[in-house]
Amino acid sequence: MTRLQQVLFELDAPYLGHAYFVPGHALYNALARRVDDATRRALRVSHGVFVPGEWAEYPDTHPDDGSLGKLAGSLPDIESYADWFLLRNPTHPWLLDARPRDAHNTHDLQDYGGRVAAASETRFARPPETRNRQRSVQWYIHCYVHADSPDSVPLDSAALDGIQVGGARNYGFGELSIADTNVVSLDDLSFDRLEEAADGEEPCRVELVTPYVTDSEFPGAEQQAVPWWWNVSEFDTAPGNDSKPPRMRNRTTKLTQDGAAYTVGVLDHGQRVEFAGDPDRIVETATNGIRRIGTHSRFGFGELRVRPPEAVPQHARWDRDGRAARADKTVASNTVSQSGADEDRDAETRRRRVTPGSGDTGTESGGDAA
Repeated sequence: MTRLQQVLFELDAPYLGHAYFVPGHALYNALARRVDDATRRALRVSHGVFVPGEWAEYPDTHPDDGSLGKLAGSLPDIESYADWFLLRNPTHPWLLDARPRDAHNTHDLQDYGGRVAAASETRFARPPETRNRQRSVQWYIHCYVHADSPDSVPLDSAALDGIQVGGARNYGFGELSIADTNVVSLDDLSFDRLEEAADGEEPCRVELVTPYVTDSEFPGAEQQAVPWWWNVSEFDTAPGNDSKPPRMRNRTTKLTQDGAAYTVGVLDHGQRVEFAGDPDRIVETATNGIRRIGTHSRFGFGELRVRPPEAVPQHARWDRDGRAARADKTVASNTVSQSGADEDRDAETRRRRVTPGSGDTGTESGGDAA
């Protein structure tokens, strides 16, 4: 049985680091100093995804519908495979259409002597007719940890609270505080939609949630080929040279460990390919994707999501229709219609802080280890 501990961190100070996410090796290094040797060796940490503390509803691609409340310091219930990825999508499709995405879906950037950092909250003004003339959106980071040893998770609050990630940590940047955490059993997740899709005629799609490592300078790392069960025929091959692999979007990044930096070549996240594996193993593929595949998976690389075939055109249709609907609305009428709800919702919103149980789950957390 694989136990996954979700962690929602509140960003307490500006973050000076990766533009798209908090790399898993940064989170791993921050946690490794606070746990014992056995936990450090067994620990597996995902990339951290930025989440705005905003009002939410289930997106059209989700099997459920309705309101999710305000994602401000609390984690939604996890019952299905689709639930697991609600906060792992960096496009935040759960944001209400009434919210302007350029304000609620984007970090404020702050300049510190030529170094740019992502602000811990986004502040913006509102129209004069609203009661509260200014509004702010707090930023959070969602990640999850699991371990080779089942006794190593969940981590307690002493190991999680107050860690720092990113650059300029000695100046107080990148400080995180624990907002909420829970433990989910991978075996208890419902995979009904994928099981139904396995019996259909249309293939599922594989989405790269985090980059997939193909080559690395890290000692002991192996070169990785594009997995055989990815149908990449839709990507063009290099003209005049069929021996080269398909041209999926790739980039070079850095992995830091024990004070040293290593160059890592990856297939970029966000790409989707057709699933060309055994349909009877679709659920197995999905669970392996949560645990991540490939080299450096312990540092968050290689996280995959398997999407049912109907989700791709449905999402495209929803996005197209949503843009058209928003284009027909004037900004003033849209804002006024939401102002009453905003006053009630934003006046005294209390953030939920759930501290994980210490001692009641058999968790072992050592002192600060080097």
